[in-house]
Amino acid sequence: MNEVILKSPEALAKMRRAGALLAQVFAELDKRMLEGVTTMAINNWAEQYIREALNARPASLGQYDYPYTLNASPNFVVCHGFPTDKPLKSGDIVNIDITLEKDGYIADSSKMYCIGEVTPLARSLVDATYQALWRGINSVKPGNTLGDVGYAIASYAQQHGFSVVKDYCGHGIGRQMHEGPNVLHYGSPGSGLVLQEGMTFTIEPMINQGSAKAKTLKDGWTVITRDKKLSAQWEHTLAVTADGVEVLTLRDEEALI
Repeated sequence: MNEVILKSPEALAKMRRAGALLAQVFAELDKRMLEGVTTMAINNWAEQYIREALNARPASLGQYDYPYTLNASPNFVVCHGFPTDKPLKSGDIVNIDITLEKDGYIADSSKMYCIGEVTPLARSLVDATYQALWRGINSVKPGNTLGDVGYAIASYAQQHGFSVVKDYCGHGIGRQMHEGPNVLHYGSPGSGLVLQEGMTFTIEPMINQGSAKAKTLKDGWTVITRDKKLSAQWEHTLAVTADGVEVLTLRDEEALI
């Protein structure tokens, strides 16, 4: 992991713009994540929309030789799933993870979608993961530590009977997709890097219904739960401010949270 880069007000303004554009992508995507749609069709739409409507660059495409604009991770896929031509069906839960670059700065966010009628357990997992994300976000302020953030996430997930994937983490972000620091989704209060104004990073907890253990498939990207039980993930890009946190990829429906 590279060094932690504190962002200037000018850099933060560009990151805020990139984040707002990414929130706009999700606002349009909300209309399209329906039963019968394929995630490959969503991928192709997203690439065109980011390039043509937003005049931005799909930042994941080609990053580390990744061949698509987005990650589509349904059901027991933890993260990094390839979009496919398999239609979404009622009962599926699926994470869509998208990045874009605008004016040299990158935004990164993901959202869970529940297709049709999902089981109460699936809904509970999706909702608990979202709340765990926000427990982490609300722990961000100067003087707190990354351990405080990780503890807030993990303790909430575990209280609801779910497990936290420890193999993957959030990351610093800016001109590069992955900067310092690593942002673990578990930890001890008061431990780890002390947060300071100007830091920018993602929080993106992956929470499992069963065991936290995961494995990577032969494609070298797709990560699944070892027990084939459900997994959920939500993600935002944020900045540490003088007195708290700003969510740079905040979506309109979250403005009152």
